[in-house]
Amino acid sequence: MSSIADNLGSVTRRIQKATLQAGRDAGSVSLLAVSKTRSAEELREAATAGQLAFGENYLQEALDKMSELSDLADIEWHFIGPIQSNKTRQIAAAFSWVHSVDRLKVARRLSEQRETGLPPLNICLQVNINNEQSKSGCRPEELPELVSEISQLPGLTLRGLMAIPDPDQSETGLRQSFRMLANALKELKRDFPEAGPLDTLSMGMSGDLETAIAEGSTCVRIGTAVFGERSRKS
Repeated sequence: MSSIADNLGSVTRRIQKATLQAGRDAGSVSLLAVSKTRSAEELREAATAGQLAFGENYLQEALDKMSELSDLADIEWHFIGPIQSNKTRQIAAAFSWVHSVDRLKVARRLSEQRETGLPPLNICLQVNINNEQSKSGCRPEELPELVSEISQLPGLTLRGLMAIPDPDQSETGLRQSFRMLANALKELKRDFPEAGPLDTLSMGMSGDLETAIAEGSTCVRIGTAVFGERSRKS
């Protein structure tokens, strides 16, 4: 069985190869290790191997791991799951990034609840790129109004967009979905030059990272390829 360090090496090589094949600059795509349901010990093993950015979906689970790993000061915590309004205070206090903001109410709460002694909270707007009923995310046509409003909130830095395309699409459909998100970000950068860096496209997972990178992803969210298959409870 491969170790987490071995897996990280394999994923890093995949990212580097895909970046080169896309004609992009080396190092222009970052790896976010999706660590939901993984133990603090597994995260520590990954951190020892050099992986310091972790994405968590469940708030209490994440807070428990943060406590267990509090000696690892360089870890960067990203919240990537759906956000309930009653959880925003803890998210604003504990995380450096939030990839799953999809409505103004949540953004306002994160802004108001971000402690003044902390740097601004980096956020991405989650887009329901294929209009799936079962998925969170704003509609693409809602982006301009959201960006206009959110860019004015103190305590937040608007970094870009995130999406989880329909995995049942064809390769062509998946590529088109990634391209739609990339084009949406380009339009926002053109139309809202003062909105924030708008430098992040959070898209691509273990099975489709090469396609995502070819279409402009700057951050791939990888779980299984880093940590292995999750054990199934009997």
